[in-house]
Amino acid sequence: MKKTLIVTSLLATLLMTGCKPSQMKDKDVIDKPNVEIKDGVLTPEALWAFGRINDVSVSPKGDKILYTVTYYDIKQNKGNAEVYIMDIDGKNVTRLTTTKNSESNVIFNPKGDKIGFIYADSNDVNIYEMNLDGSDRTKISNFKEGDLEGFSYSPDGKKVVYVRAIEKKDKFAYLKKGLDKTTGRINDDLMYRHWDSWTDNIPQPFVADFDGKEVKEGVNILQGTEFESPMRPWGGMEQIAWSPDSKKIAYTCRKKVGKAYANSTNSDIFLYDIATKKTENLSFGMEGYDQNPVFSHDGKTIAWESMERDGYEADKIRLITCDLKTKQIDYLTKEFDQNATGLKFSKDNQSIYFLSDHQAKDYIYKVNIKTKEIKQLTKSIADYTAVIPAKDCLIATQMSFSHPVEIWTVNEKTGVEKKISTTNDELMAKIKWGKIQERWLKATDGQPLQTWVVYPPNFDSTKTYPTLLYCEGGPQSTVSQFWSYRWNMQIMAANGYIVVAPNRRGLPGFGQKWLEEISGDYGGQCMKDYLTAIDQVSKEKYVDKDRLGAVGASFGGYSVYWLAGHHNKRFKCFIAHDGMFNLEQQYLETEEMWFVNWDLGGPYWDKNNAKVQKSYANSPHKFVDKWDTPILVIHSEKDYRIVASQGMAAFNAALDRGLPARYLYFPDENHWVLKPQNGILWQRNFFDWLDKWLKK
Repeated sequence: MKKTLIVTSLLATLLMTGCKPSQMKDKDVIDKPNVEIKDGVLTPEALWAFGRINDVSVSPKGDKILYTVTYYDIKQNKGNAEVYIMDIDGKNVTRLTTTKNSESNVIFNPKGDKIGFIYADSNDVNIYEMNLDGSDRTKISNFKEGDLEGFSYSPDGKKVVYVRAIEKKDKFAYLKKGLDKTTGRINDDLMYRHWDSWTDNIPQPFVADFDGKEVKEGVNILQGTEFESPMRPWGGMEQIAWSPDSKKIAYTCRKKVGKAYANSTNSDIFLYDIATKKTENLSFGMEGYDQNPVFSHDGKTIAWESMERDGYEADKIRLITCDLKTKQIDYLTKEFDQNATGLKFSKDNQSIYFLSDHQAKDYIYKVNIKTKEIKQLTKSIADYTAVIPAKDCLIATQMSFSHPVEIWTVNEKTGVEKKISTTNDELMAKIKWGKIQERWLKATDGQPLQTWVVYPPNFDSTKTYPTLLYCEGGPQSTVSQFWSYRWNMQIMAANGYIVVAPNRRGLPGFGQKWLEEISGDYGGQCMKDYLTAIDQVSKEKYVDKDRLGAVGASFGGYSVYWLAGHHNKRFKCFIAHDGMFNLEQQYLETEEMWFVNWDLGGPYWDKNNAKVQKSYANSPHKFVDKWDTPILVIHSEKDYRIVASQGMAAFNAALDRGLPARYLYFPDENHWVLKPQNGILWQRNFFDWLDKWLKK
């Protein structure tokens, strides 16, 4: 997250970025900020000054890369994305837009001579096109109702599929007759709200004709239903795909509503025939998440990401293919004890590229469809976040603890990985970065425990430093080489802290057995792994054992609350963000019931279920009598995954115990903190609290 001073001169900005002047200009736009860096220290304002790259695509000819960069303005408390284009080797970077609002869903048309995108003007949200130099910006749709959430061209360029949010019918409207000012909500089923919004509307895909000038009103593929496609909150246009002949559309959908939706992860891949309007379920009988379909270039095969078990959102992500003629299903990664995501077919249709986390690094892999032979293509200690086959190389996006997302090329033959975008080079050069060390420790059960240790810039091993145990959320999300604008390892190090970040039990990238050891055992081996990591690293002479803290969010927040009642005076302060405090309360407050049913084993009133009783016996609220350490609690009102009452209860409990405590509450944020000024306030509180208790 980012930012400080805004550069008001467009010319100055263009000189700094090395870009040519844009073709579309508005006054008072959010532009690349000019932030002051003192002594190379990474600050919250500097975090918000980084440009955030998104919407990366490669032209049909394979010679151009299209992408957006978002910058934030702290004073305006918002961000804005602009469109850029460059050659496939990273040269000739050109900024195409300078507008008040963000361009999104930026893609090449099938011919590669136009750029399509979504833009919101003062009246509505619609699809636009412009030339490759940013000229001739034209609105090509005229939608008046329903929020436009995404679109893509058919391969022949004659149609468009777009997603709009359709208002749900209010079945209790008759009770509100004449009450135009009432704010009351009436619900009689589950999933009435999800993550951070009330489910008043549903995203659904439409197929429309396009004559090159205007997108006509489309046909709703899910007309008359309340099914989602793409699936909220994570799904986007990657969940919808065109067949190469433009005759069919594959889409992801969980055809359930209400309580059935809240208790199931069973989504499927559906194939819709545009001419006949008939739909076929390609993954029928496959019970877990099936999503993100991708067609081979010859249209003979479709691949997707699949989980096996219903209700288990962290199950192994399998690479599945289906022969569209015979409907034969093949499981390409059966012998591969890792996930497979971000699928892309090779140009010859013989292989599929994918991303996978292995031992806390996300690499690019390639699997041969016939032999199922898998080859690792990259070796960087980093996280690749997307891969796109291009003319003579792979175009990819990569991040790490020490740099935000940038665009890279990967030479498949030589293995050379090269960064080609320079969006953040100038700011990066001003900052002093801490050293990252990968350590393998020995867990209490003898298993190797991978742990990242991040050291302050200018680290001096003859000195002692306050040290933080970082507790990961998820519960099943790896402590990989991620770059975060809030939980950023380097800003913790820049403030003088050593950071210990273990990949404890329950995280992917270390095999399915390691991953599954957390479900139903929140207070078990995963907590022993945390303590192993901090105890073993604390043996180093440069770690001050009297100045240890523990911090974390979501399951990491739960971990902090649990450790507060079990740490035996190891830590001098805690910070818990959006954590589960009372698991019985959590079971009945959360919206995705499949999560608590799988991970906790079911409802707390199931007295005959051993897994259930073990889970709720480890609820942090049951150990408050042992709390003896200052704690900062952070929570947000629009977090419907772990609701704000959890944080309030923990804060109240700490005060009732007579402990120093602070509560940072955001009425307008969700499970994350997304607004610039809120993000900076978060960071200031974070370090103010740590410094108060851990710095002499």
